[in-house]
Amino acid sequence: MATEIERKFLLANDSWRGKISQSTRIAQGYLATDPTVRVRIRGDAGYLTIKSKSTEDGISRAEFEYSIPVADALELLKLCPAVMDKTRNLAEYAGFIWEIDEFHGENTGLVVAEIELPTVNTVFDKPDWVGEEVTGDIRYYNSVLSQKPYSSW
Repeated sequence: MATEIERKFLLANDSWRGKISQSTRIAQGYLATDPTVRVRIRGDAGYLTIKSKSTEDGISRAEFEYSIPVADALELLKLCPAVMDKTRNLAEYAGFIWEIDEFHGENTGLVVAEIELPTVNTVFDKPDWVGEEVTGDIRYYNSVLSQKPYSSW
C-alpha cells in the first residue's frame, strides 16, 4: 500500500505547453466509487487501482495500484458505466513533476494540474501557469467527472 498525497489546480494560462516532456493518452473507467476501483489503460499498459476515501481536505488517501494485461483492462473497461479519455502531460518545475491532464469527450475544456508530494506538509513552488487550487472540490475528482462530466456543469 502507498499513500497518495496530491494537490490539484486549475491552469492560469497555456504557457505550460512549452514545458511538456512527455504526453500519454489515457482511457479510464470506474467499477466502483466507494472505495474507488479504477481501470486504466495508459499508453500500452493496463492498471487496476483501488483508492480509499480522501482525507477531509482531499489531499491524501490510501492507494493500491497493480499492473494488469491490456486485454484484461479492455474487458474491464466494458463493465464501466462510462470511460473517460484524457491526455496526461508531464512537466518538471522546481524539482517536482506536474501532471497536466487535458480531458476529451464530455470533459473537453477541462485542464487540471496535479502534483504528488512526499508529505502533506511539503512546501513547493507553483509555476506561473498554475492557478486556483481545487484539491478538495469533489467536482474535479476523476471518478465524479466520469458520472457528471464537465460539459454538464
